[in-house]
Amino acid sequence: MSRSVKAALLSAFVFPGVGHFFLKKRISGTVLAGAAFASLFFVISKTLESAQHIAEKIQSGEGPLDIAAISGLLAEQPGGSESQLFNIASTVFVVSWLVGIFDSYRTGRAMSKTDAENGY
Repeated sequence: MSRSVKAALLSAFVFPGVGHFFLKKRISGTVLAGAAFASLFFVISKTLESAQHIAEKIQSGEGPLDIAAISGLLAEQPGGSESQLFNIASTVFVVSWLVGIFDSYRTGRAMSKTDAENGY
């Protein structure tokens, strides 16, 4: 299996940027991993915050302990800028993942061509 395929698979199945680290492109890997980690942290923290809010409603008696009511609370979308930030963070995560896959493959192919031209 070629280096480019290994790098793309690492980025696809482990985490964005791991393929770049495999190719010894640490700056690119750090930028991709940092963007993915920051956006993932935001999404998870907002999701846990929402779950905590729903649990507090149920414990205080404001919300019934009914699966339909809990589903209704889960379906409520946060309004305004919080919803936009959540969507932006989700988009950044997906884009960084896709860029990590395609760029690590492209970088690995370019490195293989350079190695072949230099006789390695």
